[in-house]
Amino acid sequence: MPDKLISELLDLPDRVRKGDFVLNLSKGVTEPKKTLEQYVVTPQLVECFDDSLSLIKTAVDANNSKATYLHGSFGSGKSHFMAVLHLILQHNPDVRNVKELQPVCDKHQWAEDKNFLLVPYHMINAKDMETALFGGYVDHVSLLHPDAPLPGIFLADEIFENAKKHRSGLGDEKFFAQLNEGKTGGSGSGGKSRFGKMKHAKLSTEGWDAASFEEALKAEPGSNERSLLVGDLVKNIFPAFRGIAHAKDEAYVELDEGLGILCAHAQSLGYDGLILFLDEFILNLMTQSANLGYVQREANKLVKLVEANKADRPIPLISFVARQRDLRELIGDTISGVEQINLSEILSHMEGRFDMITLEDRNLPLIAQKRVLRTKNDACKAELADGYEQAIKLQPEVMEILLARDGNKELFKQVYPFSPALIKSLIAISSACNVNEPH
Repeated sequence: MPDKLISELLDLPDRVRKGDFVLNLSKGVTEPKKTLEQYVVTPQLVECFDDSLSLIKTAVDANNSKATYLHGSFGSGKSHFMAVLHLILQHNPDVRNVKELQPVCDKHQWAEDKNFLLVPYHMINAKDMETALFGGYVDHVSLLHPDAPLPGIFLADEIFENAKKHRSGLGDEKFFAQLNEGKTGGSGSGGKSRFGKMKHAKLSTEGWDAASFEEALKAEPGSNERSLLVGDLVKNIFPAFRGIAHAKDEAYVELDEGLGILCAHAQSLGYDGLILFLDEFILNLMTQSANLGYVQREANKLVKLVEANKADRPIPLISFVARQRDLRELIGDTISGVEQINLSEILSHMEGRFDMITLEDRNLPLIAQKRVLRTKNDACKAELADGYEQAIKLQPEVMEILLARDGNKELFKQVYPFSPALIKSLIAISSACNVNEPH
């Protein structure tokens, strides 16, 4: 009977397309069963989940902002990790069916009593942080809470000018009926608003009138009245401005101010913390490495995720930023002199304020074994195991070539399927190269 080929021992797909083993974060959190079925939880990844939840708990207990890099080489599963962490914090019941995650869930039962607003981002090709973070937040919250007012993160002056003209054309009765759509006490009532935890709860539920409208127009930037009015105007009268904000320069408030507005908005919706999952942001900066001004400007903004000039974040802001390479390694190759020193100082300042959670490369062999090298049955598994036992009897010169410089026999066993046919080929190659056959 002829020796079996690897394709006869492993359950291999007929065809592998680009991206078959790549998870998009936004899609991963909307398909929890598929995400968990495909995920391989190694002991080191259990430690990473524990570290991530501990970081969140620290931020919640101290009511302050925290940020961490999720560091790992290409293919280490950063997006998949964030998707599974998202499901844990979302209290997804399928998570507890993953036996390796049960101890982590048991240790961090405190999280089951918390309600987090979890916002996933795919940051590649982001115009800037304001556009990506604020636009993504508005889109995400609009799906979760379609009846809630929007956060007042849009630059207000142009909206207010349009509102005043609109009011003049419609008259007060029709204008305020339109502006108050969805409020219990407004002319256009249509369901109780869930924005009642803000300081001006009356405006949130009963609606605007001429006096409160004029007061909000004159309020300080970032004030509750101004933010609430901007949100209601964009939601009920100028919804197209949301799209304009994605393309127009300076369409949003400054990042520091806007993050405070987002935290207040999330708190008003009943959340205990705002957690941002920023996938591909560092990769986006790397693709812009030739544009030094862009890299310096956007990299410097990362510090705002942790440090706020204004103490107006009523709930903690926690950020997970995926990266596969230290940005300084790349930028250092493309610039020199004073520019390199300035950027290095910016990045060092940023590094000192971020935690680090590393998905180690030693996870990859086990992940590959379980996701890719699945045997068709126990007999095939035994046949491959026997092939490995024959392989390790090869002369040291052969094994050194197979293992390469950093090889480890146990890890090699997990990722290299030694079929009987392959062993015969190795023996033949050894003989042809005057290397002794197996003992």
